[in-house]
Amino acid sequence: MARETPGRASLARLVQCGIWLGMALLALMALLVVLQVAARNFLDLGLPWADELARFSCIGLVFLSVPCLAGRQVLVAVTMLPDMSPKGVRKAMTLIADLATLAFAVLMLWSFAEFLPRAGKFLTPAMQVPNWVYYSLALTGSLFLAAVALTRVVSALRGRLPGAAYHDNRDETGLPI
Repeated sequence: MARETPGRASLARLVQCGIWLGMALLALMALLVVLQVAARNFLDLGLPWADELARFSCIGLVFLSVPCLAGRQVLVAVTMLPDMSPKGVRKAMTLIADLATLAFAVLMLWSFAEFLPRAGKFLTPAMQVPNWVYYSLALTGSLFLAAVALTRVVSALRGRLPGAAYHDNRDETGLPI
């Protein structure tokens, strides 16, 4: 197997940080939900900012975690057909899946380019932060997803293992271990 390029290895480490940040956002979200329930039940107090911050955490969790999962090709998938297919067909299916992921990421970035210039200047209702700040983690995750999908496509076209930089352990047939 060819040695990993520094760029791919750096991107893999960077998106792995997205998993760690996603876990921190998940903990924050859980804490905010408990705080909101406690404030409502014990203090008769609604905390609209807690709902909004929990939503922000959820958006960040999803969009920052997906690039690493896409790099490892462990997103939701039905793998019965690829697992039964010969290695060459499986590689072609992986390339098609990576191209579809890249197309999705490009469409997301295009929608952000259309949405954020108009809506980014408005403030969120409870926290009073601009929408561009509120959706910044989703934009960042979409950029990383596009980069990961592009590096996977380029790797596949060069005959390398697309998930090698993401420590996606596979056996000699190419199936996940």
